[in-house]
Amino acid sequence: MLDKVGLRKLVNENCSLLSILIGTVLVSFSIGPYQNLDTQLEYQAALGVIKWGLPYVNSIGNMVNQPPLGFYFEALFFRIFGASIYTGTTLVTLFGIGSTVLIYKIGKELYDKPTGLFATALFALTPWELVLSRSFLIDAQCLFFSLLCLSVGILAIRKGSVKLILLSGVFFAIALLTKLFAAFILIPLLLFYLYYRPKNPRRILSQFAAFCFPALLFVFLWYQVILGKGLLYIFNNGDFSALNPAGVVTSPFFIGTFLNEFGLGFFFILAAVFSLLICFSFRKTFSKIFVFDLICLTTIVIILGVDFFLSADLNLSAPYIGAVKYDYQSLPFFSLLAASLTGKSRTLLKSAKIKMQLKKLFFFSTALTGVILLAAAIFYSIYVAHVLSTFNYLQLRVESNLNTGYSFFNSSPVGNYSFLMFLQYLGFIFVLFGLVWASRRNLGSLLRLRIRQRFTESKSTYN
Repeated sequence: MLDKVGLRKLVNENCSLLSILIGTVLVSFSIGPYQNLDTQLEYQAALGVIKWGLPYVNSIGNMVNQPPLGFYFEALFFRIFGASIYTGTTLVTLFGIGSTVLIYKIGKELYDKPTGLFATALFALTPWELVLSRSFLIDAQCLFFSLLCLSVGILAIRKGSVKLILLSGVFFAIALLTKLFAAFILIPLLLFYLYYRPKNPRRILSQFAAFCFPALLFVFLWYQVILGKGLLYIFNNGDFSALNPAGVVTSPFFIGTFLNEFGLGFFFILAAVFSLLICFSFRKTFSKIFVFDLICLTTIVIILGVDFFLSADLNLSAPYIGAVKYDYQSLPFFSLLAASLTGKSRTLLKSAKIKMQLKKLFFFSTALTGVILLAAAIFYSIYVAHVLSTFNYLQLRVESNLNTGYSFFNSSPVGNYSFLMFLQYLGFIFVLFGLVWASRRNLGSLLRLRIRQRFTESKSTYN
């Protein structure tokens, strides 16, 4: 049990994270819920679990065309708190908050605490996350269990624990039976495992078996034993058969259009790219985190590449229109990449204390650019999230000049001078306070270094 001193210490150590989480909750509950045909279908599937014990939509035998586990979580929540679209959206939001915490833990584990905090804020404030965490869809659940699998998996690999690997496999199985997009989390987990270069063949086999067993068991029980359809039925999804209408040509830039206009925003993308450029340019300086940047980059490229292949090469409609869902598992890795600018800028600021004036200016300018890009990414996300929250209809377009994209209706848009707007602004203030409080020492160092440089320049001019 924590005493008052221990509790006070815990709060002080996690003040920034708590502030960001409180702000995220306030902003989230000021928005939505967002609804469309998919949210209605998934709501009916959750009600089907309550009524018939299986995720049927409207009638017996009309099984929802998705893995089942998410609907059982939702049905349990409905049993406790009552069935409504608002109750269900609250559960989805809680999963979104859980993902935010897990991104902090992963960022802290791979990089450092400030990176974890900034990744948390970047992730939570993007319109991408805010919309999906306020929609009755299983995507937020899937991402939560995927990140839980990755978080436990990283710990298991570092400790060499078969028990933890088995636990990570259980979370992966849960994520996979929530939505097939969970398969994307295997990319960073496998790369991280290879980075540690396991050498004992017997141990490799035992770890592989421990991780795979829960997923194979869960899939077998559901698709073979309960449904009697066979294991390959897991791939029987309408998304893999519905083609684009005749005359619709998939633009090669549709993913970039979505990421720039609705997913991340220009400054967020630029921050992630600039972070990579710094790491590649100063590879020796950032040798300890270079591999983590590479893992994030590889994961992003593969996820976006799969979406592009399904949309452009196979001409499938769902991956094209629904880029907001198909690319969702890349969002945490974009956040980690951009947020790692905090540690990189701090390292470059320390390097700016060297005596060579030209190099000092270069290091300082690079560090300052990183800080500015991070700040711009956060403030732009706040601006876009606020503007979109005032719309009663939202289309996340994948083509700039066409009405092509995934659409939502917002039954409770934020009005001017309303309580929801006050709640939203208060949430933004909490998030920004958490970031400023976490960065207070680094901002002080940046300010002192700049004053020292100006003083040196003035002294040189006077002499």
